[in-house]
Amino acid sequence: MRITGVELRRVELPLVGPFQTSFATEVVRSALLVRVVSEAGEGWGECVSIDEPVYSAEYTDGAIDVLRRFLIPAVCHRDIRAIDVAPALAHLKGHRMAKAALEIAILDAELRGAQMPLADRLGGTAQSVPVGVSVGITDSIAALLAEVDRHLDAGYRRIKLKIRPGWDVVPTAAVREHVGDAVALQVDANTAYRATDLRHLAQLDAFGLLLVEQPFDEEDLMTHVRLREVMSTPVCLDETIVSARSAADAIRLGACDIVNIKPGRVGGYLEAARIHDVCVAHGIPVWCGGMLETGIGRAANLALAAMPGFTLPGDISASERYFAQDITPPFTVHDGVMDVPRGPGIGVDPLPGAVAEHTTWSEWVTPT
Repeated sequence: MRITGVELRRVELPLVGPFQTSFATEVVRSALLVRVVSEAGEGWGECVSIDEPVYSAEYTDGAIDVLRRFLIPAVCHRDIRAIDVAPALAHLKGHRMAKAALEIAILDAELRGAQMPLADRLGGTAQSVPVGVSVGITDSIAALLAEVDRHLDAGYRRIKLKIRPGWDVVPTAAVREHVGDAVALQVDANTAYRATDLRHLAQLDAFGLLLVEQPFDEEDLMTHVRLREVMSTPVCLDETIVSARSAADAIRLGACDIVNIKPGRVGGYLEAARIHDVCVAHGIPVWCGGMLETGIGRAANLALAAMPGFTLPGDISASERYFAQDITPPFTVHDGVMDVPRGPGIGVDPLPGAVAEHTTWSEWVTPT
């Protein structure tokens, strides 16, 4: 496939309510879309970076710059397959989210031409996947419980609570008491804790959690090892896992029981599939994380979550969880699951009117 040009497009979708984590509060999802145009057709991708480098070192303006100046020129005006993208970009350090967006756009175009769904390309077998929902930090326990109730009424099978120092044991206890033992519950710290918090975090054992996610810095594997020694709740890594190699290292060191795979964070869906394979080989359950994606990223995540090792509900919520209007036909939850798209490529097409309405900036990149 020969790429003739790439469109970069920023869209801003207001969230239906503020989403607060240990590192930021979002009220608008500012997403970067990548549209690859080739002689054989076109494909779409979504960069999951956010506007500031607070979740990872990447941020959206930086992703635009590296795509425009380095990544796109490396793949344009040459015969290339999606499987060749990562090797073609390997000499460019980092910028995994930007690389992932370009790779999935190329893969989407390639698979549309072959009339193959992304799930089939990745080895996915499930027709639908169990999904959970992530609940941000709220102003009060009462507000937290009300939000949890709304999501349970909507049919979600698992609730994830965002936590941080000062908002952890008490809200988790309140939710567990409120929903009972039958509801699957987990917590996510987004690296907010330090080694001195080990015993404090161990108090979460009282609530029968599925897992505690990434409590310590992404480079601090050994404190996660120590946490597993003092805590019976399974420890899940998120930000730490940036490649199949890092997953293998974390498993070998005994730093995790579970892995959250976010395709953007690891450099693309093909690398995400390799991480899945590493984890399955070592008996480590995986689940698909979310980054408040539009329907473009959500569709691709569902295809990934169809792989057999994804045995825990992912953060692939319905469109209405975050947006009054998505830029694709909305994704919905039924009986605690979401259907895996079966059309070619990512299986969905952007709605031109919705894309135009929410676009704040766009640029064609056509390197000579």
